[in-house]
Amino acid sequence: MEFAFPWPVSFGEWLAWSCAVITIVLGLFLMFAPTSGLRIYRLQTLPGHPEAVASARGNMAGFLLGIGLSCVLLAQPLLYLALGLSWALTAFGRLVSMLSDDGNTLYNWLSLVIEIGLALLALLFAFGLVP
Repeated sequence: MEFAFPWPVSFGEWLAWSCAVITIVLGLFLMFAPTSGLRIYRLQTLPGHPEAVASARGNMAGFLLGIGLSCVLLAQPLLYLALGLSWALTAFGRLVSMLSDDGNTLYNWLSLVIEIGLALLALLFAFGLVP
């Protein structure tokens, strides 16, 4: 069996592929610069608790890298659906927090717009709305 890199060919596939690449870049940043990544997310570690950095590398970066690399390397519409749903649920969680945790800040609004945009990039292709 020969492995060939599946390069995007249609506009919709380029949109979904771009979402996957952005996801990979975010994952790489959290994997190799977790404290800077946590600062961007407005999170802070406590001295003497390295498990917070391990969670950033494991839970956050591992998930982002896993789903992003799966999409780029395999280029299957159902994987792009999983990527889009993941970003959509991330946006939904942020929206719930904004409504229930008094999180109506500019940072949360900008993050919400970015997360919805990333979800749309993948979902438009996965549902066949952009050829």
